Amino acid sequence: MSHDSQLKQSVLDELKWEPSIDAAHIGVTAREGVVTLMGHVDSYFEKRAAEMAAGRVKGVKAVAEEIEVKLPFSIKRSDEDIAAAAISRLSWDVSVPKDAIKVKVEKGWVTLTGQVDWHYQKQAAELDLRALHGVTGVSNNATIKTRVNTENLSDAIGSALNRSWFYEPDNVSVSADGGKVRLTGTVDTWYDREVAESTAWAAPGATAVENNIMVN
Repeated sequence: MSHDSQLKQSVLDELKWEPSIDAAHIGVTAREGVVTLMGHVDSYFEKRAAEMAAGRVKGVKAVAEEIEVKLPFSIKRSDEDIAAAAISRLSWDVSVPKDAIKVKVEKGWVTLTGQVDWHYQKQAAELDLRALHGVTGVSNNATIKTRVNTENLSDAIGSALNRSWFYEPDNVSVSADGGKVRLTGTVDTWYDREVAESTAWAAPGATAVENNIMVN
């Protein structure tokens, strides 16, 4: 069996193993470490879960996600109902500052706008809405407030990465221009790449992270 065939089978096995996914209608192709997911699922939550499951398989260097959300008739909701549920859900989440995130819904697709202090707050708002009935996708256009002092941002991120088991300074480099952070280099797994990005986002003053790290 070729490496591509083995990787494809491993991803299929991982999708079947993940209990939050019904993998019956998901197809997989693999070529030189790049995995493409196709087909359809019943919810946006499953769509995102499939992407995460594929990314954690050893040997996956990148994931191209082309899965379509096809809502069963029984769980379809009007845009007004989805918007009301989204606003209610955000209001209950202590991670999301009150009235900081605005919601727009069009044909099941939710767009978030507004401004928060930290990336985790922006991310929390998106996570809140992924599992709502009727949601077919989420565009998170919320922004991070700019901070005045970002002079030592790259050094701070480098120090934080240095506490990670996978990190080697010769393999991953950090540069920053104001609050815009750029990561380059190589790591062993897709998971390590994601950890590096989340570590960069946790830095005070980070307003954007460009993750150019490659997976070996």
